[in-house]
Amino acid sequence: MTQTAGLHQTADPAASGVGAETLNRYAEALAASLDEEMRKAYRPTERKTLRKFTVSEVADMTGISASNLRQRHNDGSFPEVETDARGHRLYSAEEILQLREIMYRTGKNGELYKPGRRSDDEMQVISVVNFKGGSGKTSTTISLAHRYALRGYRVLAIDMDPQGSLSTFFGFRPEIDFEQDDSLTIYDALCYDDAEAETSRRPMRDVIRKTYFPNLDVAPASLILSEYETETANALAGNAAGLPRQSIFAVRLTEALYGVRDDYDLVLIDCPPQLGFITLTALAASTGLLVTVVPGMLDIASMSQFLKMAAGTMTAISNSLGQTHEWDFVKFLITRYEPSDGPQTQMASYLRHILGKQVLINPMLKSTAISDAGMTHQTLYEVDPKQLVRSTLERALKSSNAVADEIEAILQNVWGREWHASSSV
Repeated sequence: MTQTAGLHQTADPAASGVGAETLNRYAEALAASLDEEMRKAYRPTERKTLRKFTVSEVADMTGISASNLRQRHNDGSFPEVETDARGHRLYSAEEILQLREIMYRTGKNGELYKPGRRSDDEMQVISVVNFKGGSGKTSTTISLAHRYALRGYRVLAIDMDPQGSLSTFFGFRPEIDFEQDDSLTIYDALCYDDAEAETSRRPMRDVIRKTYFPNLDVAPASLILSEYETETANALAGNAAGLPRQSIFAVRLTEALYGVRDDYDLVLIDCPPQLGFITLTALAASTGLLVTVVPGMLDIASMSQFLKMAAGTMTAISNSLGQTHEWDFVKFLITRYEPSDGPQTQMASYLRHILGKQVLINPMLKSTAISDAGMTHQTLYEVDPKQLVRSTLERALKSSNAVADEIEAILQNVWGREWHASSSV
């Protein structure tokens, strides 16, 4: 970054050793530099905006062929949109949703153009989890959220990691944007009422923020969420001691989501890389789990430990509540996969041998396109294609779309509809 030299100058530790004061200087120097980079990236509004999409991209998202798009514009069925210097049409996400609405009302098999849940369907809540950091939880969560919003689903993304990485993808700086007392995060929807600490739980609707991405809202997180771990332990001790009871942690997110259950088709939760009360709260509220795993022996061994601990803890929670918690599905997603890597291919085969069809057919490929887009906190769906090598971007998009389509088929099947990846319009 442009401030690297300045960082070394302002945060250089004393030769005699490194203390807490020095660590604080590191943090302040990095925060200042990152803030400047973010402001440069998102001028003039200092917030992210979404680019427009080409005809071929709209055809992929909606299933309306390029020729059908052209014909419907020509006969007036579709409103006109912006064109570039060469006369090629460009569509905003809002305009894509408008086309979906028109096709829903007038097209053959119109319901396919609005694939979200129907009146009798339950809102789906998927936690993206693993015990180990670096398994692609956040990048998977944000990519799925973007893809499904563009596919026509009403999506809520919840950041349950105190580091706030998912929130950063939406253009927020958690350590700056949420420092004010009136800046609400997911913590405020989960926290325990404490008169002495002057904290009180807020409705989920109060913490949800609209984003630059139509059909996609976010419940952000910041470092204060880590307090939930200690507060939960204290609340459990207080309940055991006979103090005024508050809802057990296992139902707090479920209760919060109940207030917005009619607003969304799908909730995606980015969980922290540990099995604490935060993750357990997410697991207990979920209807499905997506476990990300890098195909390596150490990663698989770590995942095995996570599954064993999660199973034991969830059993204990179910016993305490007097009811069994079951998920509609638990799927394993191979991430950061390199097909040319022999050991990775062997470990992927090993996983499929042990877990069978619970492992998704499509892996999430490791790609420089994903990492390059991530440098500016963007996904493959929002980065300007001109900024990346076309063949690399197309390969990464094909992989990401295949994963999303496979999971979409699972969701539709949960809702009782026959749906395969090829069913998507």
